[in-house]
Amino acid sequence: MPTPPPDSSPEDPADLSVAAYDYHLPPEQIAARPAPRGTARLLTLDRETGAVGHRSIADLPSLLAPGDRLVLNDSRVVPARLRGVREATGGKWEGLFLSVEADGGGAWRVMSKTRGTLTPGETVRAEGADGATLRLRMERREPGGVWTALPLDDAAAASPFAALEAVGSIPLPPYIGRDDPDEQDRTDYQTVFADRPGSVAAPTAGLHFTPELIAACESTGVNVSRVTLHVGVGTFRPMSGDSLVEHRMHAEFCELSPATAAEVRATREAGGRVVAVGTTACRTLEAAAQANGGAVGPFCGQTEIFIHPPYRFAGIDGLLTNFHLPKSTLLVLVSALAGRERVLAAYREAVTEGYRFFSYGDAMLIL
Repeated sequence: MPTPPPDSSPEDPADLSVAAYDYHLPPEQIAARPAPRGTARLLTLDRETGAVGHRSIADLPSLLAPGDRLVLNDSRVVPARLRGVREATGGKWEGLFLSVEADGGGAWRVMSKTRGTLTPGETVRAEGADGATLRLRMERREPGGVWTALPLDDAAAASPFAALEAVGSIPLPPYIGRDDPDEQDRTDYQTVFADRPGSVAAPTAGLHFTPELIAACESTGVNVSRVTLHVGVGTFRPMSGDSLVEHRMHAEFCELSPATAAEVRATREAGGRVVAVGTTACRTLEAAAQANGGAVGPFCGQTEIFIHPPYRFAGIDGLLTNFHLPKSTLLVLVSALAGRERVLAAYREAVTEGYRFFSYGDAMLIL
């Protein structure tokens, strides 16, 4: 089986400083649209030596070995962005659907934005482009601008995701610079294997895959498994405080089935590598390992796992990911796997070589 990943212990105390994960990125290298699916550039990083290579995502099958396993996140992005009015005043209102409350009462968790001050019990009306509407009674405000909201339409209460399809829009990250997503975004900001609705942001490493690329990997003897992590609003939020140890992640739902857990264990027992496609798949595997005493096992529930140096990975041997924002939890995770200095050096080379960054940008393979 593969050699256990080494501890990613900090090289110096700066590794625990948020400021240590900053880098310069020219604004023109933030991708506003993706390359045609399956054609993005791919930077390879050897986590042991720091050696960097320049390839294409189409080369992925040749960079993996028979018996390796790709683990995909099959979460589906929902049109979670809501726009409408406050019924009492007619003032503009914007919201972001986060999740349905787990207690079975049918209430939603929604981030809310309006010029005035909402009061508990007030009703807002979200409006879709084709005239569809959705009424929500704002019940209770939580810290961070999150409200518990009750759908007042029976259909919305019974089928939340169908209601969002009628009135919502895709919540593109603000750095893409497009306030109103278009029909192309509805396709581009969704993986071809998306299945289970619940994310408010795409698991972006998966956006590079086409059915043909997945088939090409499988034809070389690479296995493919799926997990689920519904990406939450925390993906948009910067780290709090000056030190990594001060930051707390928002809880996100994830699930790793008994069958997938058995596949992952069998892969490693046979000497294959487990390669997470994206930080969300990585976090799911690591959360499942933590919940099962250090070996990947079945898991279903909320995770607040924050992977940062020093960290011993128990669920993955490699990672396919995009290029992440400066001083973000995702950049910290990547640095925990390959080392902060090596990752930042690779990012500097990517900038020099003209790679495209963030959600619609190019990819990076760490093995």
